[in-house]
Amino acid sequence: MPPAQQSTFKKGREGEDKAAAYLSEKGFEIITRNYRMKGGEIDIIAREGESLVFVEVKSLPGGTAETLASELGSRKRSRIIRTAKYFLFEHPEYSSCLIRFDVIALDVPGLESICHMKSAFSESGIL
Repeated sequence: MPPAQQSTFKKGREGEDKAAAYLSEKGFEIITRNYRMKGGEIDIIAREGESLVFVEVKSLPGGTAETLASELGSRKRSRIIRTAKYFLFEHPEYSSCLIRFDVIALDVPGLESICHMKSAFSESGIL
């Protein structure tokens, strides 16, 4: 892996660690991290009460709220949703849970250092 890619990977991992710690502090049960299938990945899958929460983590210290919105374009959201459906297919024990898609933005200027957007999007678009 080239050094620049290693640096990006390391920053991404650190951001996910920070987001997972934040969610745990808020009472979420972390089910898995970096769930992958061909064509998609979900950073964190957690449970909050009766809800199964699929969390996308974004670290954008040089970005803005607009950058965050563009990072979560329809293509990215579609991949996350498709991957979530596959997770549910593989794990029928969660079939009775409510489903939610959250975004945790880290270090985005103009937002809190950890900005947790619950129900940030759905299959029909950004909420």
